[in-house]
Amino acid sequence: MATILDGKAHADRMLEGVRQGVEARRARGLRAPGLAVVLVGDDPASHVYVRNKSAACARVGITSIEHRLAADTPQTDLDALIDRLNADPDVDGILVQLPLPKGLDSKRALHRISPAKDVDGFHPMNQGLLLEGLPGLRPCTPTACMSLLAHHGVDLKGLRAVVLGRSEIVGKPMALMLLEQHATVTIAHSRTKDLPAVCREADLLVAAVGRPGMVEGSWIKPGAVVVDVGINRVEDPGLAARIFACEPKKLEIFQSKGAVLCGDVRFGEAMQVASAVTPVPGGVGPLTIAGLLANTLQAANG
Repeated sequence: MATILDGKAHADRMLEGVRQGVEARRARGLRAPGLAVVLVGDDPASHVYVRNKSAACARVGITSIEHRLAADTPQTDLDALIDRLNADPDVDGILVQLPLPKGLDSKRALHRISPAKDVDGFHPMNQGLLLEGLPGLRPCTPTACMSLLAHHGVDLKGLRAVVLGRSEIVGKPMALMLLEQHATVTIAHSRTKDLPAVCREADLLVAAVGRPGMVEGSWIKPGAVVVDVGINRVEDPGLAARIFACEPKKLEIFQSKGAVLCGDVRFGEAMQVASAVTPVPGGVGPLTIAGLLANTLQAANG
């Protein structure tokens, strides 16, 4: 049976480090770091995520500044708000919550954020610094995943790593960070030929595709470490029966609530094959918020 890599426990450790960093700033007579969150529209998941971020800010002493805009806000108004936040000396980090409503250009908004305040690490300048292996604000989720692996003593040197997913948010930066630590990296995706066979080659498998239960236990090399970045809501009974066949507790939750959260990996099956697995929820999710606040403190300290 595999070890569960507890993301929540590690996120707590990361947040305590941020809290101490904020206290150190205050002891030097400096203000608390300021994080501005821009939320456009009424996406329920985004509202929950922003609430969690606000609570985490309060926990570590970071000032949370929320800007809520209507779903029909014009792009020019969103641009103007980002410009004001870029110029605000009390704002160290700016986060535009994704997804944006239809009609708004997310890349235009993200690229408008000052690279020095880009705490999500999505700006092309920060992505370029990562590519060059230079210091900068790095994407929160991959950074936190790397921290979790380091905490559990996973030696990446020479390890065969497969990153399933090629997004600018997780897949590509994750691959670069693994390369930086001397892993041998393959980026796989939905069009990869014989995808299960490619995944079975991995000593470390990172799944970030946003498809519930896509990775079966048979796709996992015995003894591999599995990091599941996906978080998906399952509402289909047939799908739930297939992907939770080895997780009776998940099926009980589904049957009582009519829906349940899961990752991209079939957790119950993975636990029988892998050496270590991150759960969903309680794995990578809490790490992302901790990474965001660590980036905010970094941005404040320059």
